[in-house]
Amino acid sequence: MSLIECIPNFSEGRNIDIIREIISEIQKVTAVKLLGVEMGASANRTVVTFAGSPDAVSDAAFRAIQKATQLIDMQEHIGTHPRIGATDVCPLVPISGISLKETAKLARKLAERVGDKFRFPVYCYENSSVRSHLRKLEDVRKGEYESLIQRIQNPDFQPDFGYWDNYKRLGASIIGARNFLIAYNFNLNTDSVKIAQEIAQEVRESGKIIRKNGKILHDKNNRPLRVQGKCKGVKAIGWKLEGYDFAQVSTNITDISQSPVHQVFEEIKKSAKNYDVQATGAELIGLIPLKVMLEAADFYLTKHSDRKSSKSVFSELEKINLAVKYLGLDDLSPFHPEEKIIEYRLEETVPLEIIRQM
Repeated sequence: MSLIECIPNFSEGRNIDIIREIISEIQKVTAVKLLGVEMGASANRTVVTFAGSPDAVSDAAFRAIQKATQLIDMQEHIGTHPRIGATDVCPLVPISGISLKETAKLARKLAERVGDKFRFPVYCYENSSVRSHLRKLEDVRKGEYESLIQRIQNPDFQPDFGYWDNYKRLGASIIGARNFLIAYNFNLNTDSVKIAQEIAQEVRESGKIIRKNGKILHDKNNRPLRVQGKCKGVKAIGWKLEGYDFAQVSTNITDISQSPVHQVFEEIKKSAKNYDVQATGAELIGLIPLKVMLEAADFYLTKHSDRKSSKSVFSELEKINLAVKYLGLDDLSPFHPEEKIIEYRLEETVPLEIIRQM
């Protein structure tokens, strides 16, 4: 059986009634399972996760986007997270029985359907991209929603699908196919956003722009010179978590084969130490694969010499509990494996009813 996951991000994280209406559209598609709903008031953003057969997931995504066009007005939106539209980004992720290439074709069909129906600009990114200069999410979202009024004049920024008719109210949407991404925020024992930003630049793949006397240095092609970051396939920014007295390094780990979660955490801890601060724990946004948790447990069991020889005798649950401990996943709230590990969520028969606050 073919199975894919969809993780649309909606630019609404404060009005729970709006989010309930959006997820009710997803739940109307019987072949789809709702896996998670996480609202963030500071970011004013909600991340929804669901999975099912490819056609059913595509239909559920379309229904959710349709409801978002009715209820979200970008002219009124304020939040800390980068965003460009009401349905900001909508990735499709292959889980089993379907290739990334096939998933990319499905995403392009969804983008075309959305653009034609709702007449706002839609862009295809990552493996669904049709233009190399707009392949990355950050390239499409550069300048965010507020930049659209200027970028509408740029011939290199014309949408892949859709029209400019409703962009003032709905902004733009970015739809595509990608591999599994882990959204993981690391808590620091400081409220300094500047320190969090410095650590983010040291860790993320794109690295840090080199400056001299406050001015950006450029190469012979007039591109900013950069110090390479420590972790490949990692995007990161530093910010302050509203309602808490500490800053976070917020990461998107896009390639867990090159940068496992535990490795990213260890690099952040090393960078933090250079600023006399500590990474005290972490916050997982969305779901995480079981193998990532088990790999982290094995890493820390090996790292601690007193447990090297006993790694194989730990049960799956014991390893998960160890990973939670060493990754600091229960720093802000209890970590429930049955809700946060994707394989466990797919095994459940009862859809998630509780909308959690990020």
